[in-house]
Amino acid sequence: MKIGNVKLKNRVFAAPMAGVSDLAFRRVCRKYGASLAYSEMISSKALFYNDRKTLEIIKTDEFDKPLAVQIFGSDEKIMAQTAYKALSTGADILDINMGCPAPKVVKCGDGSALLKDTSKIAKIVSEVKMAVNVPVTVKIRSGFDTVTAVETAKIIEQSGADAICIHPRTREMYYSGKADWSIIKDVKNAVKIPVIGNGDIQSPYDAEKMFDETNCDFIMVGRGAQGNPFIFGQILSYLETGEFREMPPSERLETLIWQLDMLIADKGEYIGSQEARKHVAWYTKGLKNSAEIRYKVNTSRSFAELKNCITEYFSSL
Repeated sequence: MKIGNVKLKNRVFAAPMAGVSDLAFRRVCRKYGASLAYSEMISSKALFYNDRKTLEIIKTDEFDKPLAVQIFGSDEKIMAQTAYKALSTGADILDINMGCPAPKVVKCGDGSALLKDTSKIAKIVSEVKMAVNVPVTVKIRSGFDTVTAVETAKIIEQSGADAICIHPRTREMYYSGKADWSIIKDVKNAVKIPVIGNGDIQSPYDAEKMFDETNCDFIMVGRGAQGNPFIFGQILSYLETGEFREMPPSERLETLIWQLDMLIADKGEYIGSQEARKHVAWYTKGLKNSAEIRYKVNTSRSFAELKNCITEYFSSL
């Protein structure tokens, strides 16, 4: 189980998610079994101009290994020139985003906009690959408005990438509809480098089904891990034994508090408390009286008050 020269303990990864995949989130995902975690995507142009906040996004520590840092952009020269900066905090893999559907990214020709220009894709991958001494991976969608994944994957492989991740929705679909896993299978059959499947993995059953239906080498869990980092351990247990355990409220509380404490330590009380609200909403989604706890957390005036609200809530379950 390797990507390039990076050895991996298992086949289950934590996906890059903007505004989510910070250091605290990655630490929690690793605790429950994610063998590789990706950073939030960062701008190659921001790196070029030495933006301090960008380097803050990819800060890491000795427990956050192996780490893949994801960059985005469309100028192959700038991406190659700044690649070493993306690795400067200690990443083991460099990932290139060619799948982000956000309008503000696409209108600049970045993210999934690149799927319309295979010659540009080839230039970016080859230039970045020559600039670094770590494995280079690429994350794509099935296409921009039509399915072009196989053609794109072949070009990415020929340009020197060490692995490819495919989210089988077009850019036009955003996150709507159902991910077409047959596209992952088509890509797997078309290339020899490792293929990472991504999209609609919400349970251990989904993980097993993706492996069975696509024959992909690895899977990447994104939204299914929001408020549910336990999914990594559950997937690994289910794949090995056919069984997994549900997390009791006490463990959910303990994990949430641990994640939020790390969030505050990393980002300070004001920013950390603001960002904590969405994590509380995810951890409590579907539980009884969850709307009430969300209201209390969103109107709390300090982190101590926020933690007390959470503790009282989970103790009542």
